[in-house]
Amino acid sequence: MGAYGMKLKPDFVLQQVDGASFLVPVGGEAFGGILRGNATLGFILELLREDTDGEAVLDAMCARYDAPRDQMGEDLAEILCKLRQVGALEE
Repeated sequence: MGAYGMKLKPDFVLQQVDGASFLVPVGGEAFGGILRGNATLGFILELLREDTDGEAVLDAMCARYDAPRDQMGEDLAEILCKLRQVGALEE
């Protein structure tokens, strides 16, 4: 899933309210919307506050959640793709 060097850009702020996670751009990013997701998205975004890679994030997900690794890997790949599309990741 990639080498170290993946991290949430500082121009995006994570807010969590009532079990929902919101990623809000606060800098000069071209993306002007808000990403909304569940607590799992919030967990992933928390991990992405530090320099990491996809395998480390997936390992942390497997340690926390009781689901098949391959399914979590697919879900993580979709989330990372969306974060890339909105310009929220530094790589």
